[in-house]
Amino acid sequence: MLARQLLLDRADVPVLGAVARLGGLQAQEPQEPFVGLWSRLRGFDPSVLSGLLTGRRVVRTHLMRRTVHLVTADDALAWRARHDPMLRQRVLGTYRRELAGVDLDELAAAALAVMADAEPRTMAELVRPLSERWPTPGPKALGEVVIAALLPMAQLPPRGLWRTRAGVRNVLLSSWLGREVDSPSPDGSDPVGQALVRRYLAAFGPAASADLRAWCGLAGLPAAVAALREELVAFRDERGRELLDLPDAPRPDPGIPAPVRFLPAFDNAILGYHDRGRIIDDAHRGLSVTGARVVLVDGRVAATWDVKDDTVTVAPLRALSRADRTCVAEEARALASFLSDGDSHRVHIAASAS
Repeated sequence: MLARQLLLDRADVPVLGAVARLGGLQAQEPQEPFVGLWSRLRGFDPSVLSGLLTGRRVVRTHLMRRTVHLVTADDALAWRARHDPMLRQRVLGTYRRELAGVDLDELAAAALAVMADAEPRTMAELVRPLSERWPTPGPKALGEVVIAALLPMAQLPPRGLWRTRAGVRNVLLSSWLGREVDSPSPDGSDPVGQALVRRYLAAFGPAASADLRAWCGLAGLPAAVAALREELVAFRDERGRELLDLPDAPRPDPGIPAPVRFLPAFDNAILGYHDRGRIIDDAHRGLSVTGARVVLVDGRVAATWDVKDDTVTVAPLRALSRADRTCVAEEARALASFLSDGDSHRVHIAASAS
């Protein structure tokens, strides 16, 4: 997993290629993908990612797990329709009572009419005309179901640009990218589901079917896995679970040392698995869903980190050896320099947890 997530050795690959190779980066916190790519790419220039956003080569959109992801434009268009039922189901799981009695297809058509002029809108601006027809659900429920589920939307720059604070403005994916979202296969086959299986295993495998579901949020992929089974290889983990993989995917020797790496909040290297024990101890599993930024030492979560006043602060979760603390400090200084554009190398590492 570390090798495929580009965390075993920083890679010399283009930023666009890295976003595609990783299957996107979770991006609900707009600045976090920059740290995720800095930890994975050699000589990462954040202005390149900003340029890809403004150039419409990558987009911010609701996709896997109904969270905002940064994905390539091609993947957004290819994958979105396959995620539609899951997105609806997850929004209704939160707002079922508020949306009871609302015909979602009628709501989608009305929202599409509002957005047809290709003008970017905040949630409030989108919901205002819809609330006249559907006043009961309230603006939050209406806005969430339209933006996160009913219509394929993109969050426009300047949101998500390097060192930029900006609110969310939404526009139809098709308006922003100049192409309609790919339609589901008319013959009932699932080529997109099969592509998702391959892409997931390439970026996260070997992994169980439950891990695949945890990454994308889609429950309907057993048929896609079954269709691909003859081209996959299978392993068993320590608990006897079947792990699937691509036959030619890299599987480095487990004895290879793993360098210290700083991961951003909600990094898919942690969230992309049902069994997160491969990277984080059960005692600290809750950190993965609270937005904690974590530090990997020898490939496992060993500390949390934050930055304030251009100082990277590290809080160990367990005792760190002197050599590990030295490596953590070195990587933290490099991160402080990256985040401050070379103005600071300040680091504070708290005492190791007992």
